[in-house]
Amino acid sequence: MRLTRKPMRISTYLRCIFSIALVLALSQAHGAASPDFGTDLHGQPIRRLAAPGVRVVVLFFAASDCPISNRYVPEIARLTQQFTTQGVHFWWVYPNADDTAQVVAAHNHDYAINGDTILDPRQSLVELAHTTVTPEVAVFLVEGSILKEVYHGRIDDRYISLGQERPQASYHDLELAITAALASKPVPQPAGPPVGCSIVFLQK
Repeated sequence: MRLTRKPMRISTYLRCIFSIALVLALSQAHGAASPDFGTDLHGQPIRRLAAPGVRVVVLFFAASDCPISNRYVPEIARLTQQFTTQGVHFWWVYPNADDTAQVVAAHNHDYAINGDTILDPRQSLVELAHTTVTPEVAVFLVEGSILKEVYHGRIDDRYISLGQERPQASYHDLELAITAALASKPVPQPAGPPVGCSIVFLQK
């Protein structure tokens, strides 16, 4: 298990510009075809994150062996139930190579995870969302064929630091971000860094 705290990163404006540029670059690299964002648990490529009618996409980066990530399963399930009917689509993203289809299928069964799942072995979504730990989330506005990142970071303030946890969260960063995005209002940024397990990055 790899635990770390993540430092603050570049400005929201630059992150959004980079996200748009990356999606466009992926589309151009594949010609007329849609970019490949990873695979489902059956090995089929996922080339579209937002179906017609979806206004906001949320990526929840998880790891089967990360206890902090696993503690957030009920919260993501709650938010999924709350926002799905409002045009929000949640994806469970597994970016670590050790999380194979077989491992993730067993993990999802054990934790009663029923949401759409992406295996991200090439970590294209990690790069798109600028994530470094699990659990971490990214929120994208859907603007035509473009995904515009408006938030990435922690889910709430439940974890103060490694080994230091509140009985329950008092500030729900992700819920506030989704609510603002749906209302076309400025999206509040995380009030603190995410706490969790480091993503195992590919050697380049």
